[in-house]
Amino acid sequence: MVRSDTPDLIVVGSGLVGLVSAWRAAQRGLNVTVISRESGNAASSVAAGMLTPASEATFGEEPLMRLGALSRDRYPAFITELEEESGLSAGFRTAGTLQIAFDTDDLARLSDLGELQTRLGVKTERLTSRECRRLEPMLAPSVRGGILAPDDHSVNPRLLADALWAAAERRGVGGIRDRVRGLLTDGDRVHGVLLESGGEITADQVLLAAGAWTPHISGIPEGVLPPLRPVKGQLLRLRTPADEPPIVSRTVRGLVKGSPVYLVPRESDEVILGATQEEMGHDLRLTAGALWEILRDAHELVPGVSELEVAETCVGLRPGSPDNEPLLGPTRLPGLQVAVGHFRHGVLLTPATGDAMAEALTSGQLPDFARRFAATREFDSDRNE
Repeated sequence: MVRSDTPDLIVVGSGLVGLVSAWRAAQRGLNVTVISRESGNAASSVAAGMLTPASEATFGEEPLMRLGALSRDRYPAFITELEEESGLSAGFRTAGTLQIAFDTDDLARLSDLGELQTRLGVKTERLTSRECRRLEPMLAPSVRGGILAPDDHSVNPRLLADALWAAAERRGVGGIRDRVRGLLTDGDRVHGVLLESGGEITADQVLLAAGAWTPHISGIPEGVLPPLRPVKGQLLRLRTPADEPPIVSRTVRGLVKGSPVYLVPRESDEVILGATQEEMGHDLRLTAGALWEILRDAHELVPGVSELEVAETCVGLRPGSPDNEPLLGPTRLPGLQVAVGHFRHGVLLTPATGDAMAEALTSGQLPDFARRFAATREFDSDRNE
């Protein structure tokens, strides 16, 4: 593909949200450049990759859950298209998700969640303790029961990012390894970015998709973006010995005396174990206490987890908006669009975000399914009721 010197669109950030937006925009004919010196603590590189709107359901977040279900349902076709265009696997698994209750109080909470899922039309199945252990034999005999969400799946975010990069490059998307220091403005319009290295690049539009680091970019006028906060998450990547069967065959999410924990298997011998949710600002410390709590709760559900090898420990920062819903599309500053604030749902919402941003970047309007999440929306305490 022939590229001009001046891109139509600059995407700031090479996480999943930035890459899917770049790929989809390039498919629409835009000349796109992605600029990023991605942090290893970005949410995309650390995330477990659960596609679980059913088990992520939270009272008061019903509209977000509906968007999650819409995006999850787009995943199979999205993955097929992406893998064909990139030639790479994204590690998509379709074994469903099993939610487990450790004690009777946890089972009561899980039952309440099941009622919410039923009310929203989510496909689930209540299971006894014995039925749960029939699906996952390594579960502790003491677990009280669970819920199977057969349509909730998983993907490997690191493989997904590689596939998105490859597909984007095949569409002519260029990449610059640098950090964006600020926006270039001409009067009341954005027309490019300033680089940390000292250069500048002009473009017709700029899309900010830098996750929790978006507020660090200078030149964003007050009131254009609501406050974004980083939400810290710590997790472990464990490895099963090559000569042993996997410790779980599908995503297992548990409640242990009210504390959530999850195990997400990969196609390889890896299991992701996590994760904390800490309102600690940009604190990137890996703490013994947090990892101990994760291991403690996971051991209660799946005792054999204690025998696995620790392959990697991770700390990531999820970008949270004031109402925990994503901020999408045009801002009040002409030439500036955003795709940020996905909080716990960046991987899940990747297909829907790509579709929404492709429309917004080419027409200036979000599609109907995404308009609730417009970056220009007003915030109030009653929004999710």
